[in-house]
Amino acid sequence: MNSVGDLIEEIEAAPEGPDVGAFFDLDGTLINGYSANVFYQEFIRRRQMSPADVARSVAAGVDMSLRGSDVTRLVEIVAGSFRGRPEDELIELGERLFTQRIAGMVYPDARLIVRAHQRKGHTVALASSATRYQVAALAEDFDVEHLLTTAIGVEKGVFTGELEGKVLWGPEKARAVRTFARGRGIDLRGSYGYGNGDEDMYFLDAVGYPRPLNPQNGLAKVARDRGWPVYRFSGRGRPGIETLARTGAALTGLAAAGALGAGIGLLNRSRRDAANFATSVGSDAALALAGVRLRVVGEENLWSHRPAVFIFNHQSSVDVPVVASLVRRDLTGVAKKEAARDPRFAPMGLLVDIAYIDRGNTKQAKAALEPAVDKLRQGVSIAIAPEGTRSPTPRLGRFKKGAFHLAMQGGVPIVPIVIRNAGDVMWKGSPLIRKGTIDVAVLEPVPTDRWTVKTLDRRVAAVRERYLETLSDWPG
Repeated sequence: MNSVGDLIEEIEAAPEGPDVGAFFDLDGTLINGYSANVFYQEFIRRRQMSPADVARSVAAGVDMSLRGSDVTRLVEIVAGSFRGRPEDELIELGERLFTQRIAGMVYPDARLIVRAHQRKGHTVALASSATRYQVAALAEDFDVEHLLTTAIGVEKGVFTGELEGKVLWGPEKARAVRTFARGRGIDLRGSYGYGNGDEDMYFLDAVGYPRPLNPQNGLAKVARDRGWPVYRFSGRGRPGIETLARTGAALTGLAAAGALGAGIGLLNRSRRDAANFATSVGSDAALALAGVRLRVVGEENLWSHRPAVFIFNHQSSVDVPVVASLVRRDLTGVAKKEAARDPRFAPMGLLVDIAYIDRGNTKQAKAALEPAVDKLRQGVSIAIAPEGTRSPTPRLGRFKKGAFHLAMQGGVPIVPIVIRNAGDVMWKGSPLIRKGTIDVAVLEPVPTDRWTVKTLDRRVAAVRERYLETLSDWPG
């Protein structure tokens, strides 16, 4: 079986520049599943398709399965159901469903392949029978500019209910790729194509380097006959017994460490001893029992300056035990004041002495941060995610200023912790932890003693740029 590492090495050895194309199918190729199913389920749930349209679409789906017909009739039915609706409605739905559902379906290996082409300056395009509304949010997240998709007619911001042109399926997708390549001066003989469906053989045949990903049986046979290398990804499918058992063991280990820590704290009459035990032993136990390994570079930067404000990019719930395992002792976090009354959160907050702040106190922001500043003055470091919330994808979000104001007021440095692959182990919305390896780069501490409010925007942007550079070109 060919490895993704071999494919990336091949891409890295390819010529540079935009005259080399890289054309990617969407469903089954970049994502594990079908975006149309996600949208279809939402249309039915929100009653945006009539019972008659649902019946016709089911019949078209059966016809596809039994007689091998293309998706044209099915797409026509769905397009017709949107006649008279505003286009903005479907744009918003596409963005929401990507965040809630489709982002969790992305193959991590697919991201690596797309990024490899982007590093070489190749012209990357998504070529799919899906509509732009299914594809656009994912393309933005992947930083892919060019979309070759099936078009639905729009007049004055309202859907006409008719298709514009052909559905990009089979030969029509191949024709669209050739037309796009001619218009941009792309040499298809030196270009790459990625697809999984039997119908993708046509557009893969149009490029010099056809690379089937997760191919269906028909495409796999064509690949064998023509000597095309085949690659298969492990997906984000249903969890197995091992994943369920490991997640349960991790939660049990975390709870047991918390209980033992509380006991140690009572014996020593020290909440800090209790917190340090729970932070270090609890996080180590949870990660080990879940089968999660950390691969860390820059570990020395964790200890060179204490206390500090440790910031981390936030993609997964597993980020918290990762940071706790790294920093290990004399660490707490920041939470909104209302969380202190949440019975699910309050026991943990009490154990690790969380700094509760009034986030609604925007007029007196400095005073609102005082509880957290007090922790720094006591020699306790703070861990905080400057993005403010988890991202459903590895794409770095906008940084808020709270963590940086906190470091300035406390007179301590910022220590950036860059996390990669956490979303592959436990993505947003998933209750389960998958076995895997998480890469961590701890960057050199950033002094804040010369920072001022006037220069803060520039300072924050510079720190965020260090994250982008590290994620783009991983150290080591």
